[in-house]
Amino acid sequence: MTLAFYMDEHVPRSITNGLRLKEIDVLTVQEDGLAGMPDLAVLDRASELGRLVFTQDEDFLIEAQRRQQQGLDFAGIIYIHHQRLVIGECIRDLEIIAQLGNLEEFANRVQYLPL
Repeated sequence: MTLAFYMDEHVPRSITNGLRLKEIDVLTVQEDGLAGMPDLAVLDRASELGRLVFTQDEDFLIEAQRRQQQGLDFAGIIYIHHQRLVIGECIRDLEIIAQLGNLEEFANRVQYLPL
């Protein structure tokens, strides 16, 4: 079974589409009806759905650190800084994570891209 992603609203559509072409399970914040919601709500929703959040938003790093310090669980965050984003490499790295990872190994942590 592959991991599923929950795409933050600022992720380029080309990444979402590229993952779908590789049959990776992807749900966007917009498709889930949470566009414009606070990062806290997005992270909670992803955790509820058992999906890893993929984001370029540094505010998620702050929220992850807060939750780690307070012992609050979350499903996991995959983060790439917008200046390091290369679409093809990002799709490749996310595909590797989806196919080889398991949700437990990403629980309560942040994975930085590129790998």
